[in-house]
Amino acid sequence: MKARLTLKPYQRGAKKLSRQYGDRLLYVRYRYDPVRKKRITTVELIVEEVNWNPQATFAANQRVHLRVEVTERDVQKQVKQAGGTWNQQRKVWELRYDAVLALGLTDRIVGEVGASS
Repeated sequence: MKARLTLKPYQRGAKKLSRQYGDRLLYVRYRYDPVRKKRITTVELIVEEVNWNPQATFAANQRVHLRVEVTERDVQKQVKQAGGTWNQQRKVWELRYDAVLALGLTDRIVGEVGASS
């Protein structure tokens, strides 16, 4: 039995269930059973929310691309002292991921070395 229609809580056809389940409602699905000739309404609900810390995206020794503005001379100096190199072709700095973590520059990562951007 395949879902023929999937709706978000704010869409027409899901509003009644949205009022019933509130913020816990993620999706409403309408499934059709051709054998029994029935339409079945199913809901996807949030039953639990807990905090979690995602695993590191990169291996510690993996080189990543960092975006550092031309005017940020102090950051450029930090990256260079940590072993970073300038990639002229891509206009980004390349540095090991563990060094990026140590410098607190993870928000500047724009990709990994060797990946096509």
